[in-house]
Amino acid sequence: MKEGKGFLKVYTRQPDQASYPPGLAYSIHMAVSTDGREYNPLNKNYGILYAKAVIRQDNTISPKGVKDPGVVELGGGFFGIVARQVHENGKADEGCLRKCLLWKTRDFISFEDPLWLTEEETGKMETATCLEISWEILAPAVEYWNPVFNTEIQVPESVEVCSGKELDQVKATAFYSDGSFVSQKVVWEKSGIDFSVLGTYQVKGTVTGKQYPFPLAKGYGDPVIFSWEGKWYYTSTNDNVDDIGLYVRESDTVEGLFGENDKEHLILGQDKDRGLVQTFWAPEFHVIGGELYLLFAVSGQIWGPQCHLMKLKKGCPITNAGSWEDPVRVIRKDGSWLSGDGITLDMTYLKTPRESYMVWSYRKGMGTPGDTGSMLYIASVDDEEPWRLTSEPVLLSRPLFGWENVNGTVNNEGPYVFLDDGKVYLTYSGGAANGYTYAVGLLMAGEMEDLLDVSVWRKRCAPALSFYSVEGEYGPGHNSFFVDEEGDLMIAYHGETGLSENLRCNGIRRVHFRKDGSPEFGMSAKEELDPALCRVEIKVFVR
Repeated sequence: MKEGKGFLKVYTRQPDQASYPPGLAYSIHMAVSTDGREYNPLNKNYGILYAKAVIRQDNTISPKGVKDPGVVELGGGFFGIVARQVHENGKADEGCLRKCLLWKTRDFISFEDPLWLTEEETGKMETATCLEISWEILAPAVEYWNPVFNTEIQVPESVEVCSGKELDQVKATAFYSDGSFVSQKVVWEKSGIDFSVLGTYQVKGTVTGKQYPFPLAKGYGDPVIFSWEGKWYYTSTNDNVDDIGLYVRESDTVEGLFGENDKEHLILGQDKDRGLVQTFWAPEFHVIGGELYLLFAVSGQIWGPQCHLMKLKKGCPITNAGSWEDPVRVIRKDGSWLSGDGITLDMTYLKTPRESYMVWSYRKGMGTPGDTGSMLYIASVDDEEPWRLTSEPVLLSRPLFGWENVNGTVNNEGPYVFLDDGKVYLTYSGGAANGYTYAVGLLMAGEMEDLLDVSVWRKRCAPALSFYSVEGEYGPGHNSFFVDEEGDLMIAYHGETGLSENLRCNGIRRVHFRKDGSPEFGMSAKEELDPALCRVEIKVFVR
């Protein structure tokens, strides 16, 4: 190895239908080495770059994959990754036998949309499966695509307090492999301290942070946790009752929402007279124009869920069915239904300094040869009438990547948003909603941009959370976000406990922000806090 150099290898994997199907295996994987012999995979050996599916004339999609990838230095600070496009099952794609895809990049983190190269153009390139590259270029990519983990924990050398409550406010600072850091809670051992007498004590403690076991609630999908007037609330799709009815839990704490004997309050039940019959899906609480709304989808006698919302009556408790106004079906700008030829679901609300918007999933022909797959649409709304769009719907994203349309599951659904540091982060889910391939994707834009302009959005090429992210959690997806009692942004999601399990269960973890400001959703408990570092000690002066 030359001084300051490393090696990058690109490859695909052998498909395994039971644990890593063709839609994932036939994608670009990357690994790095310092000596050109021993390689360490990036992104935990999960695919990074995917060929886009082809949209057929009938608006269905034909999933694609890649084979025989190579990497090349292009000059001008650019590198290229070249591969043959194939069908999802790995068979030759007759429509592009004499062409290859080329992804251009400067850093192996962000990639330009792929270009088509002719066989002649490809032949002029000196591509190889491995390429020697400056470590100055490789190091940020290694940091980006590898897990962030806890490397050090520090507490102040000493502190002056007059009570145990004051000592409880003293936190630790946890440092991470990418240079980021965050405050973490410490449980201090106070039994030996007499706070009524001046003195000096050497006190030990354990850094605990905010960690939740997985699984939490079993048999629930699409979880949402919400704070309102001093209480915490939980709602979700309730698989335990065949997705009939909308239920809410109430507690003084987030942890209290997941006790053994939690009471569930039915706030919207089956009502054939009102067309509320089946498929009560994905309820979400949102404050819109100062009023509390519940957004959800529901079907009538004939199956076909559609987006609805209902408003909480002023001064009424969330947990009473009578506290809510009648559900209203969402309509377009001209007063027509949001969809007259397909299903609509998973509607969410977002507000930027510029505008208010609704984002939802639309699908046509589900279960037929004309199935379009579920697609994300966005439109503006007026906060005074959030059930009526104020713009035409705009197609934001559809499942063109292999991880989104794997195994015939063609999904872009479950959108949810948070804003941070001038950016809009919109998560969504692709893959099988109750299977191990379910995963969370990420779309990003500036908060002052016109979000109806699709060009202002950037779509992450690989999922931000998958069954490779945290050991023992399969198919994590359809997430939401909330800010907990300590001011930390948390992600709630559902997943399964095994590759072949289909029982959706809930999970919660803290969203970590990397040094570059980007969110990390898949930090395991050990990556969050290394148990070997969690015992700390501090000198306490009682004043």
